[in-house]
Amino acid sequence: MPKVLVVGSGGREHALAWKLSTEAEIFAAPGNPGTAQIATNLPISAGDPEALIEACRRHAIDFVVVGPENPLIEGLSDILRNAGVAVFGPSAQAARLEGSKAFAKEVMVAAGVPTAEHRNFTDPEAARGYTRMRFDQGRQVAVKASGAALGKGVVVSTTIEEAEDAIESMLTRRELGDAGAEIVIEDRLIGPEFSLIALCGGGGFLCLPPARDYKRALDCDRGPNTGGMGSYSPVPDVDPDFAERAAEEVVAPILRELSRRGLDYRGALFAGIMVQEGRPYCLEYNVRFGDPETQTLVRRMGSGLCEALRACAEGRTPGAVAIGAHAAVTVVVASAGYPGPVEKGLPIELAPMPNDVVIFHSGTEMIAGRLVTAGGRVIGVSASAPTLESARIKAYEATSAVRFRGARWRTDIAVTA
Repeated sequence: MPKVLVVGSGGREHALAWKLSTEAEIFAAPGNPGTAQIATNLPISAGDPEALIEACRRHAIDFVVVGPENPLIEGLSDILRNAGVAVFGPSAQAARLEGSKAFAKEVMVAAGVPTAEHRNFTDPEAARGYTRMRFDQGRQVAVKASGAALGKGVVVSTTIEEAEDAIESMLTRRELGDAGAEIVIEDRLIGPEFSLIALCGGGGFLCLPPARDYKRALDCDRGPNTGGMGSYSPVPDVDPDFAERAAEEVVAPILRELSRRGLDYRGALFAGIMVQEGRPYCLEYNVRFGDPETQTLVRRMGSGLCEALRACAEGRTPGAVAIGAHAAVTVVVASAGYPGPVEKGLPIELAPMPNDVVIFHSGTEMIAGRLVTAGGRVIGVSASAPTLESARIKAYEATSAVRFRGARWRTDIAVTA
């Protein structure tokens, strides 16, 4: 049985460890109270590559899966590979697809990937002038921090006042720090969205089934953007033929362009896609598994994920991953105030879950033997069932069994499906 080290401590990493544990012996660094139930947690942060290398040697790790984006952007994969460790996760140069939206847009244009009309800015006055021009031409815009902002650096503006406030927030008040030192202003696209995650290696790729997530904090897509409040799969309005078209127009060209630039992409490539007038447009790329999409997708997987990730890590094309015909729905239970400041250290009570419901820990820790909150998104409640409607019902029935002061969640995950 192979040995796999999963780097990270969130819900995505718990979900990956949970699924991989059926095919491998799992270590997690640093992991969380959820991974501790299915893996060996190692007290090593993602920012300590030397300790990770030593752990790989001590435990004879076969390959590493890097979960979060920041270690990838900072070059963790390069350091591990240079030490002879196989890694599922792209190089720092390739990770610029997520680390710099300005770079991602430049590569999209070079690759011929359909995306929104856009321009990059570091000067607030120039950004305001361009925004006024687009609104005068009857457009609306999205203002995006170029750097990685944990899913919170996008403001979709329906009025010029909203757009200008976003520009001020990022470029003048620097509320997102260096992530907002450069911004991308792009025309707002209108249509349904979905997420497409490809496992990439050896010059080839394998797409997982489409999923749909919910970024806004409140029901009916109101409130600020978050890292994700829930997700579901399959996506009824994205049939297999359209998913294949999206892969051919959004995933394949970007990998070819990266290869042309000498970048061997090994890892997950996440494409956020919007469908406008029947055509897929790329909103953004992430260089890791989506969160909370991963919590949903692993519930639909059968065998093959471990070998597929290992193939990518070793520079080979991934083989098939079995996908069930059933549906899955994940609801995120968040702290009061998320995505703003939240109170941590609140005791969590978890009632027993049905067999078809799994909880994934996103922001929890153990203090003095007690499970407590440790972040904005606390628990992902993920249910599987033959249909989306039955999976949604099961997820919400189980969500009420997660209790801590101020716990809240959206009530409309998968309703539109």
